[in-house]
Amino acid sequence: MNRTNERAPRRGQISVAGVIIGCIGCVIITASSVYTALKMGALPWPTIFTSITALVLLRALGRTSLSEANVTQIIMSAGSMVAGGLAFTIPGIWMLGMGDKAGWVEMLAVALAGTLLGLVCTALIRQRFVEESDLEYPIGTAAAETLMASRAGGATGRKLFGSMAAAGLWCALRDLAGVIPSMLLALPIPGVSFGIYNSPMLLSVGFLVGGAAVAFWFAGGLIANFGIIVGGSTAGLWDVASAQGIVSSLGMGLMMGSGLGVVVHDILPKAARAWRGTRGHRGAAETDAGATSGAGGVTPRDRGVLALFVAAAALLICFGLGLSPIVCIAVVALAFVTTIMSAQSVGQTGIDPMEIFGLIVLLAVAALGETNQVKLLFVAGVVAVACGLAGDVMSDFKTGHILGTSPRAMWIGQAIGALLGTVIAVAVMVALLSAYGPESFGPGKLFVSAQASVVATMVSGIPSVGAFVIGLVGGVALHCLGIPAMMLGLGVYLPFYMTISAALGACVKWAYDRLSARSAGKTGTGTVDNAKETKHDESGIIVASGVLGGESIVGVIIALMSVAGGLFG
Repeated sequence: MNRTNERAPRRGQISVAGVIIGCIGCVIITASSVYTALKMGALPWPTIFTSITALVLLRALGRTSLSEANVTQIIMSAGSMVAGGLAFTIPGIWMLGMGDKAGWVEMLAVALAGTLLGLVCTALIRQRFVEESDLEYPIGTAAAETLMASRAGGATGRKLFGSMAAAGLWCALRDLAGVIPSMLLALPIPGVSFGIYNSPMLLSVGFLVGGAAVAFWFAGGLIANFGIIVGGSTAGLWDVASAQGIVSSLGMGLMMGSGLGVVVHDILPKAARAWRGTRGHRGAAETDAGATSGAGGVTPRDRGVLALFVAAAALLICFGLGLSPIVCIAVVALAFVTTIMSAQSVGQTGIDPMEIFGLIVLLAVAALGETNQVKLLFVAGVVAVACGLAGDVMSDFKTGHILGTSPRAMWIGQAIGALLGTVIAVAVMVALLSAYGPESFGPGKLFVSAQASVVATMVSGIPSVGAFVIGLVGGVALHCLGIPAMMLGLGVYLPFYMTISAALGACVKWAYDRLSARSAGKTGTGTVDNAKETKHDESGIIVASGVLGGESIVGVIIALMSVAGGLFG
């Protein structure tokens, strides 16, 4: 897509209505994403959910442009990855007992620096990674197909917002009124938090992830809780407390090993081939065209704006976070490297291990002599935000490339959503911290914050180094064999009641798919009605996404009410 084509259509793709809808959606999605990431230790991609929502709302206003819906959903979803980058790193500071050194000013500096670096990197690599590479970007492609195939109308809107309302009411009855118990069928097994967490949101996570991934999640939970904790302590190999340390270390190793496996197996080989191809392209006769491609097709004026973004991010890292100029240069440079890795990872697998990329840079900065634990976690936060945003941007660019949306319009939409999401994510983090206190974050706590716990443990010390090394090596090996080590590690690491609840959601997904296939097969010819099957799949995604959003949004509202009660009570 040449530069002329990028500019011409964007006027009809960024509208006042779309920006307003996108900003309202951004506030809601970002707030719920913070809550979901902290509560569940996971952050399902909101792209398809926001795509459907944007299309429903725009069509209600009489607008039918898929590109306008694409840009609107970009604004809505951009803040979620900023939220993920913060939620997966910063709570580690609270777990280390140093929450007084990470207030809203520092969190805002982390989020804003990461956002600016993420926006710059994606502007520079967009053309190479989306238009010229063979990367699939499965989530972006699925979102484009959903927008093209969907006949979103009143029924879709009712499903989406009805499921949100039902889940929100359930959450309010459970957490606010105390009418519904939060845990069902709990059993007193030493060292094992056995039970069913009464959470529609967690059931939705299991439904949306589904299939083999949740099976490995469940297998990890069985190995950790009934193999290592119950089995090992019963056999006298260790006591329950030691077993729990082994389990947490093994889970952390598996998750980090999975992230390293993505880098080693998926990213570096293709990045090397891409680099060799870029060098060969630039050495050819079409020097000017090659230079334009390598720079992502941006104009000299654009480069000036991007340079200002980089300078602003560097100033935030230096003066806002108190890091030295040498460390600042290293963070900025490595942020560009890891955002490219993130874009590659999302393009190949749809997975963005943003906190792992943050850990990589954290360890590099520690090697330069930085020993302050809080500052190291700030570094991880900046990189995680940048990488999360890069993955989101590139996936959204793939959607727009399929639909013919202007890249410039998409980038502007992403910038609006990301900057707004930065403010909202920090505000929600501060509200949750004020409402529940730093002691509510960590394994087995109200907010499990699994990824942040991994980062904090890497900074402060690992309970069982041997188990961590086994998990690290095993995670890399399993990923190279095509086994989802990240999900296995989550099962090992997370409390077992969360694993059971997610598994029940996956069972619901299995039953729903069987019923959908049976219904679609009832045609006059005895063949499967593909259109009907697709409609059933979309309906399931819509309802599950609405349920997830409903509970997480009400959870944030309850936290805000708690803060307000403390201020004015």
